[in-house]
Amino acid sequence: MAGLRQIAAVTAVNLAGLSQRLWTSLVIVVGMACVVGVLLSMLSFSAGLARSIESAAAPDRAIVIRNGGRDEYGTAITREAVVAISNAPGMRKDEDGQPIASAENLNNTPVIRRDGRLPVRMVLRGVGPKVLALRPELRLVSGRMFRPGTHELIAGTAAQAQFEGLGVGDKVIMPDGEWEIVGSFETGGDLLEGQVLGDAETVMASRRSPGFGSLIVRLESPDAFDSFASALRANPALDVDVQRQSDFYAQSAGQFTNFFTTIAYMLGSIIAVGALFGTVNIMHSAVASRTREIATLRALGYGAAPVAISVLAEALFLAIVGTVIGAAVAWLLFDGNRNSWGGFVVFDLAITPRLLLIGTLWALSIAFLGAVIPAIRAARLQVATALRPV
Repeated sequence: MAGLRQIAAVTAVNLAGLSQRLWTSLVIVVGMACVVGVLLSMLSFSAGLARSIESAAAPDRAIVIRNGGRDEYGTAITREAVVAISNAPGMRKDEDGQPIASAENLNNTPVIRRDGRLPVRMVLRGVGPKVLALRPELRLVSGRMFRPGTHELIAGTAAQAQFEGLGVGDKVIMPDGEWEIVGSFETGGDLLEGQVLGDAETVMASRRSPGFGSLIVRLESPDAFDSFASALRANPALDVDVQRQSDFYAQSAGQFTNFFTTIAYMLGSIIAVGALFGTVNIMHSAVASRTREIATLRALGYGAAPVAISVLAEALFLAIVGTVIGAAVAWLLFDGNRNSWGGFVVFDLAITPRLLLIGTLWALSIAFLGAVIPAIRAARLQVATALRPV
């Protein structure tokens, strides 16, 4: 208990003296704010992208793609394969006894960004007639549903906010002419909300695609996946890969986000090195300016450990202040901002609790490493030498 009281007393004295070292202390605060702000702002891109992709999955949905495939593009799934897959066990049926599934075909269509940047190609997804039963989260917010066999599309609200020419009544140029946007929809901010949807057979005819890229099915329950997957794998006529939709989209998100996350940590590390050296210099100066104060405390019976811990506590306190400032700035400037990666995914940047924890741990680690040597120096200070008259 005596040791804890000494630590509390010495730390209180240190923190009370920060006003006398205001400008030097601000160097640590600003350095940590920059480290945390830059790191969180860059990681918010990866977090928002991953959340948009992964939230498109549901536990009772499975996806079938070509064997060895890593995405939904392509034309490897034939109409005959769709029929065979639709007869597999474990699939949920609608009120007419038909399996709830959607054979889908992904293509791209050119669009213009609203922010004036270069045009991009966004995802045009051809879907089957059971799409609303398959994806109950899909909700029309204006206009109407496209009619099968017609040159009609519906656009996600995220896509409409990011790109021009996707409002209800607008026309999209396709290889076989103009297609009209007849409705807009929401899906809770997931991957699909940044795309345009149309009738799969009509989209395939427009692009002369011989097959589908994926087949998404709704299962009787999440536990039905094993029986469904086993039936497909046991069929030698089917050369396909089947996954839970959640696993597939988690892998897809990882393909996109790993690169951006690596870049974020690389740049964050560069800034962190500068903040580390700044912390070392400032804390050395703080210990040097308080040499006689520290020696007096030691002479009064305070131990070396409380003195060292008080130096670490001062650095950690300044790091926390910098973390709060950096996190607040990153959250105000980036959280919820809509962005797109190329035209393939439209998503909102996200400063999540996990990112806040990462930023805090980074700042505290830098502060600890920067203060540990000055803290040891303070603990080893020779009392007689420090109190000797100059």
